[in-house]
Amino acid sequence: MARIAIDMDNVMADITQHYLKYYENEYGVSIDPATLNGLPEGSAFPEKGAVRLFLNTPGFFRTAPVMPGSQEVIKALAAQHEIFIVSAAMEFPLSLAEKLEWLNEHFPFISWHNIVFCGSKTIIDADYMIDDYDKNLRHFNGEKLLFTAPHNTNLTDYKRVNNWEEVAEVFALKGVANV
Repeated sequence: MARIAIDMDNVMADITQHYLKYYENEYGVSIDPATLNGLPEGSAFPEKGAVRLFLNTPGFFRTAPVMPGSQEVIKALAAQHEIFIVSAAMEFPLSLAEKLEWLNEHFPFISWHNIVFCGSKTIIDADYMIDDYDKNLRHFNGEKLLFTAPHNTNLTDYKRVNNWEEVAEVFALKGVANV
């Protein structure tokens, strides 16, 4: 049995799609997702500061769409391994309660005992970490799995997983439905 730390934003929750939707609703401009590739998160939007505004908007984290396949694969992982949801939730004060509510709705099988909200993930000790940010994986001592997001498309230092189907393959999960 392995201990697996799983990030939320852009791993379990499709924050990129959420940014695009919020941007279009707020500014009336549709952004091609491909224009975000290889750029720091939020910097590809014409209106500077828009992403930071969204991150501080009540309801933003609570209404994020679920990443396809994440529920099924994480449930299968939890049946065989020790799973911890690890999310930086201190920088944006609204995110703490909203992320917990979001997890309770979309991942009710994850106990509050297995949820870690923190400021820095450098304290996390696990066998695996699935995350979209280099800053979180860089200091991690276990096996690092970089979950593809637009801001990390140029990184080559880590084993990459592009979706939850590939996560299921890494952990040799058989018969996971809807992935």
